[in-house]
Amino acid sequence: MKYSQYIQYVNLYSVNKMISYQPFYQTLFRKGITEYHLIFKQGVDASLLHRMKHRKPMTTTTLNTLCEILDCRVEDILEYVPDEE
Repeated sequence: MKYSQYIQYVNLYSVNKMISYQPFYQTLFRKGITEYHLIFKQGVDASLLHRMKHRKPMTTTTLNTLCEILDCRVEDILEYVPDEE
């Protein structure tokens, strides 16, 4: 799947949520890391990635772990998007 197709897929689940994990997918792409690598080489739970695709919350401990694995900052994982009401 191409990056642009993947982003469109992820955006399908992005309706009316305030926290976006779009930067996470951009960071993965920029660093050349796949979800497969995160799950099978780094031990990231597949359910976490599923929850992120559906813009569900995560703990700060999980956020910290992702930052360590990806060697990145918090803003490379998530961003605040104000509600458009």
